[in-house]
Parts: sequence; structure tokens; C-alpha cells
Amino acid sequence: MKRQKEAYFMISVVSRRFNVHPQTLRLYEREGLLKPSRTEGNTRLYSEEDVERLSRILRLTRELGVNLAGVEVILKMQEGMEAMEKDFNQLLASLRDEMTRRQEESRSRSSHALVRSQPARVIRLKKG
Repeated sequence: MKRQKEAYFMISVVSRRFNVHPQTLRLYEREGLLKPSRTEGNTRLYSEEDVERLSRILRLTRELGVNLAGVEVILKMQEGMEAMEKDFNQLLASLRDEMTRRQEESRSRSSHALVRSQPARVIRLKKG
């Protein structure tokens, strides 16, 4: 299976695409809101992830009137929530695996028992 190369954009392309002055993009970088990669010649290259992040920044500043300090707080909160959601989903998957393992173990034990009992009722959770 061939892996597609990730697209990178120069500052002029991103600037035109979002109708933002290049100095604004440099300011966002100085403020730590964007972290474009660099070529050996020190040219900024914006990945798709950087472009998506810029889109969020501009939506917050243009449409909602949030200042850069507020943008930083909101983005950090979003990142924290995404990390917590990932951790939660991993925990949930682990719990499901453990419940399945215990159910199978219980079935295995009950098939060898002298007196059979009904297995515990399992409530299925819907993935959100």
C-alpha cells in the first residue's frame, strides 16, 4: 500500500487562501498558535493540520471576536478535551475487552459445572 505524501503550503499560498497578511501568520507563530515546519533554507511550510488550526483561529477571531490570548486558551482546552476523549475511548475499549473475556470465561466454567446458572446480564453501551 502506497503512502500519500502530506501536502505542505508556503506562507504566500496560505496567506492568499485565507485572505490574511503574511505578517499575521508570522505573529501567530510568534505567539505559539501555529508551528509550521521549516525547510533547510528556513522557509515556513504549513501542513494540512496547520491550515486546519489556522482556520479555527480565524473563525474564533473573525466570527467570534476572541483575542489571541482567548484563542490560546480555547485551543488548549480543545486539545485537552480531545486527549481526554481519546483516553476515555481507550479505557472503554479495555473495559469492553475485559467484560468479553470474563463472559467467555464464565461460559466456559458454567459448561463444566454440575449445576448451571444463568450468566449475568450484560448491558451494551452505544458508541457515541
